Amino acid sequence: MQMWESQMDDVTWEDVKRQRGLSSQASTEYAAAEYAFQLGLRVRQLRKERKWSQKELAQRTGMSQPSVARFEAGGTTPTLAVLDRMARAFDMKLLIDITPHSVA
Repeated sequence: MQMWESQMDDVTWEDVKRQRGLSSQASTEYAAAEYAFQLGLRVRQLRKERKWSQKELAQRTGMSQPSVARFEAGGTTPTLAVLDRMARAFDMKLLIDITPHSVA
């Protein structure tokens, strides 16, 4: 495991917001960055549950290891095709849904 990969284990969305200077006022950029981070976090969790390296996940998805690392770090907004390849690599189904905001 790469040293920077192990450092990502403890990174939270709050850390990413501070590092990138994001505020909830910049709603479109904020939402896209949060989605990318949450997707990356989920993929990293699934990969680690299976005890796969980033290189192994890259091979299973037809991606490069640096692309997997960027994805896991929330540094890229993936296409539906990439999300589908990720789901298939984990023997899972990609579900996309649009739901109403919570009523506060």
